[in-house]
Amino acid sequence: MAVFAAAPSAQRPGTLTAAPQISRAYDAIFDARFEQVPALLAQTCPPAPLEVCTLLDVVSRWWQIQIDPENRSRDSQFLEHADAAIAAVDAWTKREPERAEAWFYLGGAFGARAQLRVLRGETLAAARDGKRIKEALERSLALDPMLQDAYFGLGLYHYYAGVAPTAAKILRFLLALPGGDRAAGLEEMLRARKGGQILKDEADYQLHLVDLWYEKQPQHALTLLRGLRDRHPRNPHFWELIARVEDVYLHDSRASVRSWNLLLQAAEDGQVGMRSMAETTARLALAPHLDANFETDLALDYVRQVIAANPAAPFGALQRAHQLQRRYQERLEAPTDAARAYRLSLEGWRAYERGALTEASRLLNQSIALRPKEMVARYRLARVLDAQDNDDAAVEMFESVLLSFETTPAAFYASACVEAARLYEHRGETARAVELYRRAMPIYGADPRTKETAQGALARLGAER
Repeated sequence: MAVFAAAPSAQRPGTLTAAPQISRAYDAIFDARFEQVPALLAQTCPPAPLEVCTLLDVVSRWWQIQIDPENRSRDSQFLEHADAAIAAVDAWTKREPERAEAWFYLGGAFGARAQLRVLRGETLAAARDGKRIKEALERSLALDPMLQDAYFGLGLYHYYAGVAPTAAKILRFLLALPGGDRAAGLEEMLRARKGGQILKDEADYQLHLVDLWYEKQPQHALTLLRGLRDRHPRNPHFWELIARVEDVYLHDSRASVRSWNLLLQAAEDGQVGMRSMAETTARLALAPHLDANFETDLALDYVRQVIAANPAAPFGALQRAHQLQRRYQERLEAPTDAARAYRLSLEGWRAYERGALTEASRLLNQSIALRPKEMVARYRLARVLDAQDNDDAAVEMFESVLLSFETTPAAFYASACVEAARLYEHRGETARAVELYRRAMPIYGADPRTKETAQGALARLGAER
């Protein structure tokens, strides 16, 4: 369920008391400016009732957990504060039972606690909180149907109750909870997002999860996350989620690497909160991408930086870094022909990158002599031969790669197609060039830029299908 942090009902229907002040505090939470929240709460209550700031403090604590979810050290203190907030807002509803915003905040207080219970797999306790959320928000809307923010939590309940798996539906039956309605719930959430005073960011966050888990709309989820990042660039969590969606849901490794690098740069420049954790998270995410791209030396550099920093967060980072270090060192330093060939291939590629073409050729030929069927080394040697203007030898080497589709990583195979096609085109052998440009287009896992190059070449040659 969603986390709510708003202010009590003002005089007019559909309004919340001190909504601008509450929004400023809420923005600080979403900005990950947690150290500023206490001062902002002191400026918020009053004019907002004290119970609202009690809840906002809980919301701030929840977001600190959510950014580092495997760390359980904050759980007990969070629950203590969440229970206190529930008791305080519940007492408010008893003092002013006809005040809609009091019931709205009671739903929010239960929602805050339910979030942690869901995260920790406490299904029964979370369901009980869900029932209280629904009852409180229904009471709020009965008193003030124009209180748009209240529709969000109710919509979340209706949506999840509508899409719940069988086991959850049995639990709902045992708790005497009414059924849900996926379409109606989604409509209510969107209504609150559009017309609410304080929950737009919370709505976008929760809706991106709905898009990923149930609606199967990862591109729309990415749009929501980019909006959150643009409005709250200091929160590293939104940068991280963008990179993960690009990788896991959109299968765009290149875009994901670009996003991780942007986060790392922002952290190194001090432009995001929780700077050390953001740097660690980005480096540990980039290392496997680099290793998968046969750049294990750079991956090892990143994990060594993490180990040297000895980070306290995110939880388990140091252990993960040591695991990766052992894996990468074995790949590079084991006393085997495979490890030596891999290392020579990398050294040859680094020589190519700095323009030492003769050295690059020597090292890559040594690598191939040890592992003749290693296609990445052959691809790299073809690039060196091309840079040396040895077109015939480069084409021959690229062609040897193209004979080994099943043993060549997709990104390298697609690039070999395009590079060889370019050389054939230069020779005037257009038919073979077109064939190879076309071969690159459908390869799953190819760099999008490689496919764009192939598509542009086909258009230039008038060979688009």
